[in-house]
Amino acid sequence: MNIEPVAVFHSPVSGKFGVPRQSGLAESLKGEVELLPPYNREEALRGLEGFDYIWLIWEFSLNEKSEEPQLTVRPPRLGGNTRVGVFASRSPFRPNRLGLSSVKIERIDTGRGVISVLGADLADGTPIYDIKPYVPYADSHSDARGGFTDTSAWKPLKVVFAEEVSGSLPAQAELDALCEILSQDPRPQYQDDPQREYGMLFTGHNVRFKVAEGVLTVISIDPSNQCK
Repeated sequence: MNIEPVAVFHSPVSGKFGVPRQSGLAESLKGEVELLPPYNREEALRGLEGFDYIWLIWEFSLNEKSEEPQLTVRPPRLGGNTRVGVFASRSPFRPNRLGLSSVKIERIDTGRGVISVLGADLADGTPIYDIKPYVPYADSHSDARGGFTDTSAWKPLKVVFAEEVSGSLPAQAELDALCEILSQDPRPQYQDDPQREYGMLFTGHNVRFKVAEGVLTVISIDPSNQCK
């Protein structure tokens, strides 16, 4: 089976570093699903206004395809060192590089063929292969077990800004989304060097930060096209 994208995703987060590890963790993060021809017409979106959430089926396009099957992965929720089976994880390293995300609909522009959404965990430019409405009676299982996520500790970081970056802060809505992303600790879980500087691209800016004792400090926001 050959599949082609039906849409492309637009996000303020460029590249893999800094993308939320799950959808819904950064609820303020705005994004756009831009439908591609011939699906960018009102007919393809008719009736979607009656739903609050949609499922996106997409590709981990920034990951290189592995030549060898990857049967185990190291989930961040387990510290990045414990291995579990690939099918017992939400790792981005999938056999067919397919992702599945539930995102909230903010608005629908049928004229442009664009669905504005909140809380997505997709990088800018991600190809989307299908879109389906989220239906609570079938998709929600409130009493379901969550495997290792039920017992693994995950405490959000406190995010602070150094005084010298106060003049470079983005608009409030973008700032809220950035803080939500950073509080989830985008670092690889096996790295815990308080002197190390990290960088991520957000709204075309290179956001630099350090982490020490549960506090993430943003030290610079530079209008740059790439993280150094």
